[in-house]
Amino acid sequence: MSETIRFTVGIMGNAASLLLYSAPILTFGRVIKKGSTEEFSSIPYIIALFNCLLYTWYGLPVVSNQWENIPVFTINGVGILLETSFIVIYLWFAVPYQKKMTLLMVVPVVVLFTLTALVSRFVLHDHHHRKVLVGSVGLVASMSMYSSPLVAVRQVIKTKSVEYMPFYLSFFSFAASTLWLFYGLLGRDLFLAAPNFIGSPMGILQLALYFIYRNGPKSQEQPSKMDVENNGVKANQVSDQKFGI
Repeated sequence: MSETIRFTVGIMGNAASLLLYSAPILTFGRVIKKGSTEEFSSIPYIIALFNCLLYTWYGLPVVSNQWENIPVFTINGVGILLETSFIVIYLWFAVPYQKKMTLLMVVPVVVLFTLTALVSRFVLHDHHHRKVLVGSVGLVASMSMYSSPLVAVRQVIKTKSVEYMPFYLSFFSFAASTLWLFYGLLGRDLFLAAPNFIGSPMGILQLALYFIYRNGPKSQEQPSKMDVENNGVKANQVSDQKFGI
């Protein structure tokens, strides 16, 4: 019965995460239409790709016990396809210095993931130690990814406006984090639950700020300068920060 509940929660988490992962489609529709990445940053997609790579590997029977974490594998597998597509489009339309910076970040991410996968597969010989290694690296990646809304929160408090923090993104972020938190707890898997101990409260904070400042003033800046999937924070602000499933 508990496994059925856990699997159901995982399916719900997949749905919420898919909506969250799909948010950049709006941004890249504009990029393709304008033929330019403008001031958008590639950092969020690279960090998200790293996160998806790690948790796709984590969900495979190589690391997990058989297919106990198939919902984790499926949604992050889709995430790899989406984030890779976004990065390729970004590279296609980016100016030379943006391409250089993007490649300088993508290569170390791919190398680090490859090393993690190789060590967990050929050096460690049981699921427990493989989970510890992959889960620990994934925990750092997830916590870095969940730190990004802090910039949006600061902007909302500063401007007393939620223009840079769309409701639906905050809601899907909260829903996905909360569902994966329960998924991890139901499976007694702290490496799946731990990142969401940050993500879920962060989602609550964003929703609370949205309702506090939803009637606040709006600026006259053009939305084309906003990176929608990062809660509307300007890319040049996001790029100054370091970047769950």
